[in-house]
Amino acid sequence: MDEIILKWITAFAGVLTVVVCATLLVLPKVHEDAVLAAEQSQEAAYLTEKTEPVFQENASVVEIPTVIEEPTESIGAQLQIELPQNVEYKDLQIENIYLTQTVYIHIPGSIKDYFAQYRVRGNCDHIAEMSYYTTETESVIVLALDRVYELAPDYRKGSLYLDFVDPHELYDKVIVVDAGHGGRASGACKNDIEEKNVNLGIVCALKELLDGCPENIRVYYTRTDDANPTLDQRVQLANKCDADLFISVHSNATSSNGFSGRHGTEVLYSESDTSEFSSEMFADICQKNVAGILNSKDLGLVAGDRIYIIRTSDVPVALIEVGYMTNKNELKNLSTPEYQALAAEGIYNAIFEAFEKGF
Repeated sequence: MDEIILKWITAFAGVLTVVVCATLLVLPKVHEDAVLAAEQSQEAAYLTEKTEPVFQENASVVEIPTVIEEPTESIGAQLQIELPQNVEYKDLQIENIYLTQTVYIHIPGSIKDYFAQYRVRGNCDHIAEMSYYTTETESVIVLALDRVYELAPDYRKGSLYLDFVDPHELYDKVIVVDAGHGGRASGACKNDIEEKNVNLGIVCALKELLDGCPENIRVYYTRTDDANPTLDQRVQLANKCDADLFISVHSNATSSNGFSGRHGTEVLYSESDTSEFSSEMFADICQKNVAGILNSKDLGLVAGDRIYIIRTSDVPVALIEVGYMTNKNELKNLSTPEYQALAAEGIYNAIFEAFEKGF
């Protein structure tokens, strides 16, 4: 009898060993699968969710067919918009929404047929679409741009003059920083701590460092609050400003979302990027700097082309999984401003090491 029991125990131990080994092989892909599932769920939600600014109920939208073709030299700018006689530059409000590459020009006074009364001159290839709507108090011209541009506005002789400038003409380097998740997409959640807030805390700490940086660098952020941009908006912000670097900050979790002993830092990269200054090369720089400064376990790099923002990025991208929220010690660390600031410092150091290496 004892011999039979011993055989059963031996067989069970063998099966258990196989299961454990298989699990260890699968674990590095666990959060990748979770992120992929979250992306698919998020994209489905966006099919029914309005992401553009909501106009007032009494607003009427008028499509403007084209800007009058005229040599820009003759008007001294790429675009000239004639203004009502009593409107001065200080009365205007101009919003440049980099995330959606949309410019809103708010003009006081509700003018129903604005373009029947005031001229628009220029030949700007940067405008993909122009529209116009009114409210009870203002007239709003909306310019949908084909890329990310910095605006160079001017006012003279009753008109607004606009030039659209490539950021690389103004800055030595351009980067995009993405705080993963946001809004209703909280990401991983443990002990009432939501991943979206951890990610945002790290990005806000990074922003403080970059704001104080003396270098001539332009940083675009996908979000600096609890917004939830679409995945396409996030990656297209990087693509449409031809960013030198694209960084997405996340916090990791196991697929079961239960506490486990797995911990450490890993970075996802695009394996299809075979350029000289590749996503993998940049991800490796991020991995060493972030894991190093946090003294966290170095889990290495993970091929990430299954992830939408990675496979559709045209620029060097690194998705940094700072630590595991499903590990009690790392969750405690990730929830503190001090640890978030330390992670931000590691990312900051990685950015400048990448620049030194030629990115």
